[in-house]
Amino acid sequence: MGRFRPHRDGRPRQSSDGTGGASSSESSAGGGREPQRHDVVGIFRRAAGGYGFVRPLEATAGDRSGDVHISAASALDAATGDTVRVRLARGRDVRRPGPAGEIVEVVTRRTTRFVGSYFEAAGSGWVRIDGTNFARPVSVGDPGAKGVRENDKVVVEMVRFPSHLREGEGVIVEVLGAAGEAGVDTLTVIHEFALPGPFPEGALAEARRQAERFREEVPAGRRDLTDRVIVTIDPVDARDFDDAISLERIDRGHWLLGVHIADVSHFVEEGSPLDQEARARGTSVYLPDRVIPMLPEIVSNNLASLQPDRVRYARTCWIEFSPEGIPVHAEEERSAIKSQRRFTYEEVDLFLADPGTAALEMTPAVRALLGRMRDLARMLRSRRMARGSLELAMPEVKIDLDRDGRVSGAHVVENTESHQIIEEFMLAANEAVAGMLAAAGSGFLRRIHPAPDPRKLRQLTEFVSELGFEVDTLESRFELQRLLDMARGRPEEHAVHYAVLRSLSRAVYGPQEDGHYALASDCYCHYTSPIRRYPDLTVHRALDLLARGRRAAAEGLPRLGEECSLLERRAEAAERELVKLKLLLFLSSRTGQEMDAVVTGVESFGLFVQGLELPAEGLVSLESLPDDSYRYERVSHTLIGRRAGNSFRLGDRVRVTVFRVDLDRRTLDFRLVERGGRFRRRAGRAPQSPGKTASTNTGAKKSHKKSQGKSSRTPAAGKSGKRAGKKRRNR
Repeated sequence: MGRFRPHRDGRPRQSSDGTGGASSSESSAGGGREPQRHDVVGIFRRAAGGYGFVRPLEATAGDRSGDVHISAASALDAATGDTVRVRLARGRDVRRPGPAGEIVEVVTRRTTRFVGSYFEAAGSGWVRIDGTNFARPVSVGDPGAKGVRENDKVVVEMVRFPSHLREGEGVIVEVLGAAGEAGVDTLTVIHEFALPGPFPEGALAEARRQAERFREEVPAGRRDLTDRVIVTIDPVDARDFDDAISLERIDRGHWLLGVHIADVSHFVEEGSPLDQEARARGTSVYLPDRVIPMLPEIVSNNLASLQPDRVRYARTCWIEFSPEGIPVHAEEERSAIKSQRRFTYEEVDLFLADPGTAALEMTPAVRALLGRMRDLARMLRSRRMARGSLELAMPEVKIDLDRDGRVSGAHVVENTESHQIIEEFMLAANEAVAGMLAAAGSGFLRRIHPAPDPRKLRQLTEFVSELGFEVDTLESRFELQRLLDMARGRPEEHAVHYAVLRSLSRAVYGPQEDGHYALASDCYCHYTSPIRRYPDLTVHRALDLLARGRRAAAEGLPRLGEECSLLERRAEAAERELVKLKLLLFLSSRTGQEMDAVVTGVESFGLFVQGLELPAEGLVSLESLPDDSYRYERVSHTLIGRRAGNSFRLGDRVRVTVFRVDLDRRTLDFRLVERGGRFRRRAGRAPQSPGKTASTNTGAKKSHKKSQGKSSRTPAAGKSGKRAGKKRRNR
């Protein structure tokens, strides 16, 4: 059995029991304590042992050094996700690194509704809340309320939050169904994350009015592009088509790229019930077995969708490139188009493999268009890499579902050249539009990706140096690029790419003039997906104002950007949680099953690993590692034993077996079987870059679309695009 040994300075990395700290009097949300000089406000998260941590609101993404340890006795009645005020302890606990304190006020509740499993005991009804938020069940009064039965999943409105001094009390507001029944897991996540339900009647009525007014003809004030050779490329199961492409060679060998985007702003008038609902949703939510759209299907799947052989309203971004792919001019206008062909990614990949293939029916003009798109996209991609854009090789594994929404398997999603073609054109349009608005002095929501914290990059430099890679300071994006290239195809590839990913910040929305680090872009926004992202819709409206000779105001944009960023994170977290739930249910009957996995996180208490063929993530606890005394190295993401070979690092490949699945607590425990393909540390110089770039899941367009997709994926931080059909997660 593995044992934890203190670090070289004698301090243990984490308390074994999670206790300690002074007790505190009870405090309810908004209790109004007088702030003190040493108070910290942050987000609380509770661990399984009852204790927890508070991350200060001003903390840098991914930096846990300032997290405040809160003992179970000092947590009041705070729940995970609550915003709390913490009084810092005057001294430091020599048994534990980092600050400690006590919660003196719950400032804001993240939610008052929770999902759990119902049971009866001692003549009363109780609910065991899912996850590790609450250690003890919550009383819900008389048994059988709302016809609830034992082991039903229910939604509870918390009347009194539990603490270490008192039991919690709540009331059942909805019965979701028996645990394990088809679809109950999805309903659980929908309620747990307060995801939107059916559209309100006011929004639906407005959508119907827009449908009645729409005429499939080219109105005055729009450029008629219905005779142009324009195509769409989307997932096979796509139901809406929000972008289309045209591309011509013009004078002097220049390229004229047309990126035609669904004109959602024509149908969603600012301030209308439809607009208010879209803003409240912020984004479409892509769950493994359903999509919760930002806009009613009347708009998203019909009126605004760029369907083939139908006249549809669009916004067209024209970009002129030199023969070498250098942008020389861009403009944007309202248009009407008629797509001549709807392609799937698979069809375009078939064409790219054999441009003369007879397996695909298309006109000669369309065939020639695909060839031009291939050639220009390759140039743009090459130029983007040359300016320092980062591409991470992070394999994307998605789960497959059967008709009942249960996991039936998984598959790897490849970022093929057809995806890259669309990605390059969407990135070019997003950047061109941002440049137009910035040059005009308009206020607009930018897509911002802050540069990494230099301290984290120095730690990354130390980490990869220990792997045997000779690098200069990784504060240079070009050195980061070179590192990623050197690691490509080597046993250390997972370790390097995971470490780089953890060093990067999360992309957000905001009006501030910050660039996009991963794309090496000084000015970037989201323009290409207004059907599924509210920020894109606001950019379209800023362009409308500019066309009328006015500049959009920046007033209110900081708050709007924060709202949209939070809603985006909520959608991503809900997707991850439902994937996790479905995988746990799948593995609950497969205890003992072995799988290959990769280490995705290293902590003092064990290793987090994720399956390579099935994207289930779980914990290999320290106690289950080979018997040894281990030292935790935070900088190198390593657990190091005294015995030879007992060393585990971020990115290592291992063989594990499913040991325990707890559906109520949503935890998965693995046990180590063997070290698979473990690389040895190398001294000296690592091989030089082969000059190739690695692929990543960062893009300008999603590839899963708003279809009823049957696949999903596990987290990929701070990225953008669509998925198993979407065009890659939004950068």
